[in-house]
Amino acid sequence: MLNREQFIERFSTGVHLLDGATGTELRKAGMPADCCTEQWIAGHPGEIIRLQQAYAEAGSEIIYAPTFLAQPLALKKWGLEKKTEAINRELVRLSRTAALGCLVAGNLTTMRGSTDDPEAMRNAYRCQMKALIAGDVDLIAAETLMDADEAKIILELAEELSAPAVMISFTCRGGRLFSGEDLTETLRAAEEAGAAAVGINCVPASAELPELIGRLRGMTGLPLVCKPNAGYPVQGQYPVGIQEFTSLLLDCAGKGANLIGGCCGTSPDYIRNIRRCLRQEEHPD
Repeated sequence: MLNREQFIERFSTGVHLLDGATGTELRKAGMPADCCTEQWIAGHPGEIIRLQQAYAEAGSEIIYAPTFLAQPLALKKWGLEKKTEAINRELVRLSRTAALGCLVAGNLTTMRGSTDDPEAMRNAYRCQMKALIAGDVDLIAAETLMDADEAKIILELAEELSAPAVMISFTCRGGRLFSGEDLTETLRAAEEAGAAAVGINCVPASAELPELIGRLRGMTGLPLVCKPNAGYPVQGQYPVGIQEFTSLLLDCAGKGANLIGGCCGTSPDYIRNIRRCLRQEEHPD
């Protein structure tokens, strides 16, 4: 388990690889579209173990446990809300089994779609975070957040629960969150509230992305997260291939992103190619 200071010291310099997509890769492995992802993974442990082993072998230093929606308000749809702690602990255990040598991040996400009530949101996040901490995650990765209030609640709870380091990343369109809030101001507030890393994820890999990363680097000294999708999906297919994605991510690293990886539509091959190119840059001969 890393505290905030340890995380910042470890990841503030150099470029470090996160993992890639989980959901879109599990769909390829046969996971139905309309199911409880966390329940399906628990029932098919070999699939997540194979996927996360592939990310570890590809060079990922941090693996996200597949706990994205393992919070009681989302699990209630499937009648599983009373099993929140058991589900989170089991999914963290599977990630540890798969990714020996990697840090395991407890993964949580936006509550939009589950509730807009701040107190209900706080209670659900508290329940999931307590389960992740009990499962002995190395850090918390709060991703695809949609507004500043979500990050604020998560970081307040992290302090209350003595949680490990928290990475905060938002999805956005240009320089604004989907709530309309300014991304730069929101990241600055997250840093002041105790985040160990800030950044963006689940945004399309595009020519505009390195410029955005450059602007974000100008406002924070924290490790900076960049974990985009392989473009906008067209009929379920993600159009940005491995070489184009790698080129864009290397440009983002050049603009100051320290923690890079992939979101929807990426795979272990994407991470493997980024690592290969990073090594070529470090050792051109």
